[in-house]
Amino acid sequence: MTFDAAVVIPFFQTESGILPRALSSITAQQGLGAVVVIVVDDASPMAAAAEVATLGELPCITIRVVQRPNGGPAAARNTGLAAVPPDTRYVAFLDSDDEWSVDHLARAVGALSRGFDFYFADLLHLGQTTSAFKRAGRIVESEHVALAGLDGVFTYSGDMFDQIMRGNVIGTSTVVFDRTRFAHVRFREEYYSAGEDYLCWMDFARKGARFVFSTHCEAKYGRGVNVYSGAQWGTARHLERVHNEFKYRKATMRLHPVTPEQAGFLKRKKAELREEFTRSLLSMIRRRARVPVRVLARQLALDPVLAIEPLALIARKLSGRLR
Repeated sequence: MTFDAAVVIPFFQTESGILPRALSSITAQQGLGAVVVIVVDDASPMAAAAEVATLGELPCITIRVVQRPNGGPAAARNTGLAAVPPDTRYVAFLDSDDEWSVDHLARAVGALSRGFDFYFADLLHLGQTTSAFKRAGRIVESEHVALAGLDGVFTYSGDMFDQIMRGNVIGTSTVVFDRTRFAHVRFREEYYSAGEDYLCWMDFARKGARFVFSTHCEAKYGRGVNVYSGAQWGTARHLERVHNEFKYRKATMRLHPVTPEQAGFLKRKKAELREEFTRSLLSMIRRRARVPVRVLARQLALDPVLAIEPLALIARKLSGRLR
């Protein structure tokens, strides 16, 4: 069977009822024919197959559940990409706790069919009434070229690699891409919890992808399992999140050629993260909380300068008081 599009959903949830909402938003898509949905069960506590079984037959979509050992979202998405039928041209991503607007896939395919490779759209984060584009202020419509006949869709004009590096505007659950030239692009699985999606989008940019975007809110982010979302200061989860972001920033310089200005930006970001890690760690020590030794060891191996950061913090404080 030939499919108009494939949707890859990584699945790791602890409660029922989340996945059916995402799947219902796919069945509600207007103006498309057959769609294959590949749900990758990443050793989820709540089995994906059990969730799918509650829905019965759904019009226009074929659901395939793929099981794999737990490896995180990058590994799950890669497993899903490997399972996409080879003759399927368009691939979309949707997280299991997110939902699409009814026109998302049709608008994306309409834009991509005009010679573009990568589509993304505005979205609403959980608990927000203002869209991500408007909150961040990083997309200015007048700087981009509108596509005739597609309301609110623009050719991205500018350096997308630089945009992703400095202030990413791409929400994973809004991404649709054309596999014609990019069938072998994959996520970097070693980045378990931060940056794996940004690095993938950078790969598209470096390989010459033509980007197009929509200013319509085409996804609504939900409340699923994300152990790093809202991680509190001075906790093991917070240290893990900062460690992973530092790792992603350092990898950007190693994996891609950057300009001196971009290198300076990344260096400043690493310094900010080093200080954040140190302050959070010292907070744990003062409160006599259990320090995650493995995370600390990994961060020291990644960033040996961290060993003298406490002294640097003290020096900066004293300098500030003496001025």
